[in-house]
Amino acid sequence: MKKLLLLFTAFLVLFLTAESFFNFTHLRGASQYFLSLTQPKDIYAEFVGEIYDIISQNYWEEIKDDELSNLFLTSSRQLAPSKVLASQNKEGVKRLINEITKDMEPQKKKEFAVNLSDLTLASLKPNNRSRLYAQVNKEALKNLVQNVDPKTDLYKNLGVSKQAPQEEVKNAYEEKVEEIKKEEAEKPEEVAKKLAEANRAYEALKTPQKRELYDKYKIEPTVGNKFIKPGILYIPIKRISPQTFAEFVNEINSVKPQEQGDALILDLRGNIGGSIDLLPQFLGPFIGKNQYAFEFYRRGKPIPVKTVTDWLPALVPYKNVVILVDQNTQSSAEIIASVLKRYNTGVLVGTRTKGWGTIERVFDLKTEIDPKEKYSLFLVHTITLREDGQPTEGRGVEPLIDITQKDWDKELLKYFHRSDLVEAVKELAT
Repeated sequence: MKKLLLLFTAFLVLFLTAESFFNFTHLRGASQYFLSLTQPKDIYAEFVGEIYDIISQNYWEEIKDDELSNLFLTSSRQLAPSKVLASQNKEGVKRLINEITKDMEPQKKKEFAVNLSDLTLASLKPNNRSRLYAQVNKEALKNLVQNVDPKTDLYKNLGVSKQAPQEEVKNAYEEKVEEIKKEEAEKPEEVAKKLAEANRAYEALKTPQKRELYDKYKIEPTVGNKFIKPGILYIPIKRISPQTFAEFVNEINSVKPQEQGDALILDLRGNIGGSIDLLPQFLGPFIGKNQYAFEFYRRGKPIPVKTVTDWLPALVPYKNVVILVDQNTQSSAEIIASVLKRYNTGVLVGTRTKGWGTIERVFDLKTEIDPKEKYSLFLVHTITLREDGQPTEGRGVEPLIDITQKDWDKELLKYFHRSDLVEAVKELAT
């Protein structure tokens, strides 16, 4: 009986000791967990961690943790002595930043986090397309897309006040042009520059509608029109901005029926693109509604895009269409060229386009590392495919008539059998 009692007592002591140890361990683990929640996080590591997540979830190509974390590691070695990753994932990158910046002053930590993020983004394919933007960069990008130049006063270019009547604006422009042309013999390059400035100003101010847009928002027109020969309408499109479709419709509809011809020259040379979301609208008047216009490509899958607008009646009379392109035609302007080529809407004339086939999205960052500065991610989200299903990036769009080839004008004549149209294109191209 004594032995049995001793055995029971020993078992009870062992049980209580084990239970106490378990409870202590459990409580210690819980306390450590709650302590970790209350400890201040490294805001600079969190900043980079947020960027890591955005890239991982939104980059156009699927990117694995080991690849992305090693990109951050490689970038870090351009800024600080060599370190290694504790793990090939976001947590490993954050620990890397903690190790490198632990003895730095706050300003240096901020600079390191910003530079590391920008270098990593720039290293994503295609190189230098994805970047980290400060607020000033974001505003500049917005102005570029909307065709806004806050530093230039177009009224000053013509030498008139903002209150000047419309007739005075017109007279000032004509006088300015005559004055500039007198300098032609001495300084042709300077004259060309001054004429371009005068034309730019008048294009933005020549109608009450355009002038109101400029006065309110400093938005300049992206579309113009003029007859360069009888029956040949010339429409230059400088940029693809949010207002470009409305401008294009207005310019086409503004042509009086008695002036309409049957030839159209659409000039996309030097067009840097812009608002990709506008294309389903813009292309409808040329190829009809609900047509498969083009494809995006993202994470291994093509994404077809259809038109959302229908034929434009004012475009119907123009049976002979030429689209001018050059090495500076890029982005969404390249898509337009590719679609019109694919649907045989017109004849592409010029040189191979730039081959800028990426679509970027702006992601505002929530993690704040400087109360005086907001940062955004400019990330390649999608790439574009041209008419043959190949990526536009690095390839561009090939014209049907290459003006660098001998006798290109004779080849163009075979398409239209119109010497006046060929001559007009030659004058513009040369």
